[in-house]
Amino acid sequence: MPMPSRGSRQQEENNQTLGRRLRGEAEPGREGPGKGGPPPGGPRFGRGVFGWAMVLLTVALLALWFSTVNANTTQLQSWNEFVARYKNGELKRSSIQVQENAVVAEVEGASGEATRVVRWPISPDTRQFWLQKTIELTNGDAGRDVGAGPMWLRVLLSPLVLLVLMVGVLWFILSRGLRSMSGGGGMLGTFGKSRHKVFMKESTGVTLNDVAGIDEAKEEVREIIEFLRNPKKFTRLGGRVPRGVLLIGEPGCGKTLLAKAIAGEAEVPFFSISGSDFVEMFVGVGASRVRDLFKQAKESSPCIIFLDEVDAVGRRRGSGFTTGGHDEREQTLNAILVEMDGFESSDQIIVVAATNRADVLDPALLRPGRFDRQVVVPMPDVKGRLEILRVHSKKVKLGPDVNLERIAKATPMFSGADLAAIINEAAIAATMQDKDFIEHADLEEARDKVKYGRSRKSRNAEEEERTATAYHEAGHAVLQALVPGADPLHKVTILPRGQSLGATFSLPEKDRFGYGLKWMKATMRVVCGGRIAELRKTGDVSSGAAMDIQQLTTLARAAVLEWGMSDRLGFVRYAGMDTRETFVGEKEYSDETAGIIDQEIKRFADEAYHDAERMLAEHWEAVARIAEALLKHETLSADDVHRLIRGEELSRPTVSDLLAAEARRRRSLEKPAPSRGEGPEAPPASGLMPKPA
Repeated sequence: MPMPSRGSRQQEENNQTLGRRLRGEAEPGREGPGKGGPPPGGPRFGRGVFGWAMVLLTVALLALWFSTVNANTTQLQSWNEFVARYKNGELKRSSIQVQENAVVAEVEGASGEATRVVRWPISPDTRQFWLQKTIELTNGDAGRDVGAGPMWLRVLLSPLVLLVLMVGVLWFILSRGLRSMSGGGGMLGTFGKSRHKVFMKESTGVTLNDVAGIDEAKEEVREIIEFLRNPKKFTRLGGRVPRGVLLIGEPGCGKTLLAKAIAGEAEVPFFSISGSDFVEMFVGVGASRVRDLFKQAKESSPCIIFLDEVDAVGRRRGSGFTTGGHDEREQTLNAILVEMDGFESSDQIIVVAATNRADVLDPALLRPGRFDRQVVVPMPDVKGRLEILRVHSKKVKLGPDVNLERIAKATPMFSGADLAAIINEAAIAATMQDKDFIEHADLEEARDKVKYGRSRKSRNAEEEERTATAYHEAGHAVLQALVPGADPLHKVTILPRGQSLGATFSLPEKDRFGYGLKWMKATMRVVCGGRIAELRKTGDVSSGAAMDIQQLTTLARAAVLEWGMSDRLGFVRYAGMDTRETFVGEKEYSDETAGIIDQEIKRFADEAYHDAERMLAEHWEAVARIAEALLKHETLSADDVHRLIRGEELSRPTVSDLLAAEARRRRSLEKPAPSRGEGPEAPPASGLMPKPA
């Protein structure tokens, strides 16, 4: 019979060890006395330092209590002395009590001082006699039998017994804590234990088929999965296992989803933990958790460790504002660096990390040998967005008029999370309207809702405000349609959405991964159109152009400081590095250069404003027609805008016409049928029907 190889036996032992850890069972050879572990039931506290410390603490507390009691209690030599003190007003009348073996009373004193007590000792046999004497002394106002009751109850409520109980509870709590410390993690106990989650192939429910739009990243991941399944295939030519893979991308691009797909595809354990789970209020906890995580991973190799949001602990060391003292985050990072550098070639452990701030990570973390590969997870393009929409639309019912390709083209720079939210919001909207499936209009509304917020149709604006908003959006729409180089117009509306009173939507023809000077100048002219048209119509300016001004300023500053589009400043970058590590921004240029930068930003803005003002003056009749149409229809498509610019009229019904038709339809449904012999009903009051505009 052939004997199993050493590698297969080791693999079987690793699988058995992992199974026992997941079931919470103890490992053989690690329990019981004589095996190098703690004795059953935890450590013997009475024989250790902790036991002696508790004994000394108890003795000290008892001695302190007895000394305090003796210092504040005065033993009287005769009953006459007690009576004299009472008649002199030295005793509190309400505090006199007759106990089993003494008559006690509190001494009058200043507030804030420790309570002093006088005590006249008696025997239990004569207690009734002294109780009667006390009642006669105080004329019945004090001296009642407050000490009566069962003996066991009085003993239980005595201060000495309460002190002993308190010490016992403290002993129990600390002994349980020390018992848990003895189980691992050093003196930190369970705080030093890693808080990771272990996933197996069946527990994630996500595979690479559920990941779309990032084909290059999927290919990188497939290589890692193949290595874990068949490492000898890669080491045959002398290659070594990659130590780590860093997933870099904007929020919502699918980094965590890709990591879950790795867990769903790889037939190895998957240890998942967030970067913030390493940091705790106690010093040294983060480093202890790192060591515990990698220790368990080595015992379960081959396996994958996933560190989500690694920038929480992996930021660059020695930068930023610090107050001195111990930096827990740096110690945690040092532990990660040491553990990743200490991998043996036979460990077969791969660390996968995800972050959206790779620029702030420590260089020692990014060097080859730790994170050998940096996989960029980009924003999906048109093809990727279509694939993502198809993946998420498998879970919902789509109508025959849905065109996912059009939605994909209309969602440039949308992440995978945004596209998933569009499908979900459309499904919710269709459900609330009792539809049998999702229509294309639901997807269009969901896209606008995800990007700009929910439309506020119930908001009643003043007529002057509606007019100003209509001309504002008409100014944007005309320039969006006429300025060369601007993105094509999609639609314009004066329905409030999010924080804005209206919106003009553009629809880029293709994905834009860079910004040209022509596009930048065209966009700056478009954003100026709203303020110019509103000012020309109303003779006043409002805060409605705040977002337009912000967008124009952002573009102008980026063109001057970052993109080198200024002729006076040339091919030089003046913007500092955006690491967000310091409170004071970088400024590596002189005050004279700063003045030129301000002048160039102002020049870009002024040129855009004057050109937009000239174009709107030339096409003011088109602006007025579009504004009047917006007041009637509230929303216009790109075809409607172009038709109005050409001077044509719109034939579709207005909002007032639609409301009137809806009111007539409801009245016809609610009107009862006339009975035989009755005349026709009276016509409805004119106030019930809205007047068409």
